[in-house]
Amino acid sequence: MAGLPDLAEWLQDANEALNISLVAPSKSGLKTIATFHPKFTYPIFGDEEKILGYKDLKIHLRYRANDMRPHLRLAYSKKLKAVGEHEPTDVVEILEEGGHLPKVAFVKGSDFDNSSQQLGDNWSPPGTLHDTFEGPDGQYEIWKGSLVDPAVRQLNSRIQILVPLFIEGGTYIGHDPESDSAELDLSDADRWTLFFLYRKQKSVDDSEKSAYTFVGFATVYRFYYFPPLPTPPTSPAETWELPSGDMDLSQLPCRTRLSQFVILPPFQGKGSGARLYNTVFKYYHGHAQTHEFTVENPNEAFDDLRDTCDLAFLRTMPEFRELRLDTKVTVPKSGPLPRLIAGGENLEKIRLQAKIAPRQFSRVLEMHLMSQLPKSVRPTMSLDGYVPSPTAADKHKEKLWQLIVKQRLYRHNKEVLSQIDVAERIDKLSETLGSVELEYARILAAHDRAMKHSTASNGKRKPSEPLVEATSSKKARVDDE
Repeated sequence: MAGLPDLAEWLQDANEALNISLVAPSKSGLKTIATFHPKFTYPIFGDEEKILGYKDLKIHLRYRANDMRPHLRLAYSKKLKAVGEHEPTDVVEILEEGGHLPKVAFVKGSDFDNSSQQLGDNWSPPGTLHDTFEGPDGQYEIWKGSLVDPAVRQLNSRIQILVPLFIEGGTYIGHDPESDSAELDLSDADRWTLFFLYRKQKSVDDSEKSAYTFVGFATVYRFYYFPPLPTPPTSPAETWELPSGDMDLSQLPCRTRLSQFVILPPFQGKGSGARLYNTVFKYYHGHAQTHEFTVENPNEAFDDLRDTCDLAFLRTMPEFRELRLDTKVTVPKSGPLPRLIAGGENLEKIRLQAKIAPRQFSRVLEMHLMSQLPKSVRPTMSLDGYVPSPTAADKHKEKLWQLIVKQRLYRHNKEVLSQIDVAERIDKLSETLGSVELEYARILAAHDRAMKHSTASNGKRKPSEPLVEATSSKKARVDDE
């Protein structure tokens, strides 16, 4: 009887095996525009991100570059014969039955090739054209549409697999994480708005025609916004009643949440992510029904992009630019602290006008105030350069800024800090403060580089377009603030 195979030899890294490509038709057939691998595959193939039963496995997931119609094809040199409970991973079944790809992805390769060659020249993305801008490699367009639109919904079904592949912890729109079912509930489709980013270039085969290439996307969800109650709350009038007739939900006050955000790897590092974020944010900042713009569980890379974009935006507001540390304040040795920011009585008014969530607004404000500190006490990522000795006034400004940050850190972690003694509490706050200083120094350095680049680019880049990229917007946050 033959010995059992060494299963370790038949394990393939799912991230390496899955090869994603964008293809486009040409006179000589389909040409590959870009090829890349996913960041994560554990939501599909398990925590170990391994596939059993193949040698030299290649999972080719081709996307038609414009309408993102997918096609799946497997290739391998050897396949393991089932031995007892050990049998090869059925890749196609997992992707099909799990609802990770639409049915059209599993047709014959010849059908995909032929349909790609026959796609009309007048194709344009679904939704409506929302914005255009010039990039370093062509013109870019942002198209906006509602998930109610069948064409938008079709494109969303084709690209949603990119969410778990590039967003850690990302889930599909309409999927219940607590359910094992692959069925999607899109009953709230009218609350979802999608922004698709495309590059538009002249066709290689015909300069009179244009070709679209999918670059990335963002999805936005609207929650009902409960306005803060007055203190004390007013009593309702006796004649108060709900409006009669059909109610247009789009006219209700809402809190808008950026849920998913993906820029495909081949297009990162070119400012496209910042342009897409700024476009989405500015649209909802001007949206009368939106009272607050939030982001769902951003990861560190997206946090950088968001911070630099929000800082640039807030600095366009004169009321925000005028905020300063109040150096006239005397810090008491005990008791409550006085207001430490000159103009601080207007902070909430400025925040509401900016429509930025409280925690995010506080962080960006802290960055802004830190950038005003004298060079002698301002945290920096640079290890070179002359640093003057701090004066008493410099140290006073530094202490004021640190107290502002510590106040927020304490409020955010009050429950945990209240359970430890005072000495340890002080140490924890000081340790976290040091991490915040380095984080802000890094972000401010990136922001300053973006501002210098905007000055040197002859107007091709606006000051609100930081040179920071992010591929995703969702990840469990490390509680460091």
